[in-house]
Amino acid sequence: MEKSTIMGNNIPSAIEFISQELPNLGFKMDEPMKNHTTFKIGGPVSVMYFPECVSCLTRLCDILSERKISPIIIGNGSDILVSDDALNVVVISTLKLNSISIIDSDETLDYQDIVVEAGALLSSVAVFAYENGLTGFEFAHGIPGSLGGAVLMNAGAYGGEMKDVVLSTSAHSPNAGIHTLLGVENEFTYRHSRFSETGDTVLSAVIRLRKGDKECIKQKMDDLSIRRRTSQPLEFPSGGSTFKRPKKGYAAALIEEAGLKGYTVGGAKVSEKHSGFIINNGNATFSDCMSVIEHVRETVFEKFGVELELEVKVIE
Repeated sequence: MEKSTIMGNNIPSAIEFISQELPNLGFKMDEPMKNHTTFKIGGPVSVMYFPECVSCLTRLCDILSERKISPIIIGNGSDILVSDDALNVVVISTLKLNSISIIDSDETLDYQDIVVEAGALLSSVAVFAYENGLTGFEFAHGIPGSLGGAVLMNAGAYGGEMKDVVLSTSAHSPNAGIHTLLGVENEFTYRHSRFSETGDTVLSAVIRLRKGDKECIKQKMDDLSIRRRTSQPLEFPSGGSTFKRPKKGYAAALIEEAGLKGYTVGGAKVSEKHSGFIINNGNATFSDCMSVIEHVRETVFEKFGVELELEVKVIE
């Protein structure tokens, strides 16, 4: 099971230095993570920063790296499950880095490139594409994440994935600074990219989309929206699909066949609408969710010999 445990003993002195070095950088102390995750679960973190420009974000990351502090970087807070305990960590929210713009190109070409910052919501990118008559991003309209997280995990739905549209990415690491990766350099595979391993911070991506008919684009977005609403428990907080697709079969089908649809611990429940989702019924704790996850994984393995791998990232 993938878990992330990030501690920092130098945080108080780092906070003081950052306040002097970046006096205009917004932040909140002891900020509850439940206010920043789609699961609506998570205890307070030492400090959460809200950079509004790329240079501010990269300088912040460099300062933390110099002090050997590894921050948790979030966008919309989807695909993460955070402990209810107070966490001695630094969190960086990229949501204010959300610009989307068209790159000038030859009007005779049948495609158009757009550059999207890491904090832009995928739904906003899809609407921007539609408004500009660009097709190829409709699949992401209902994914509740931001661009940075979507690139990191090669997010996808309904036959489309980020690898299909990402032309290049701009990223930052303390050692290499800001650098650009083209195409295969991103190492996209199923729900994985090089950023899953390196810890580099995604700053933006250039997305290439085809020019298309706005009515057709809108119709496809509407059709996929209806499919999502009828098949997924969007009315409840969740982290999206809880488990990755196994090598054989589908996680939801295995969970349902194991008789676990509706299985509940406290406020956490295997959705009766879609067994691949563990939902927060309104008062779920981190412990409730972990108990459901463990029971589902153990039962599916006992019945089918299939070890389900988490798609959500556990932070504790």
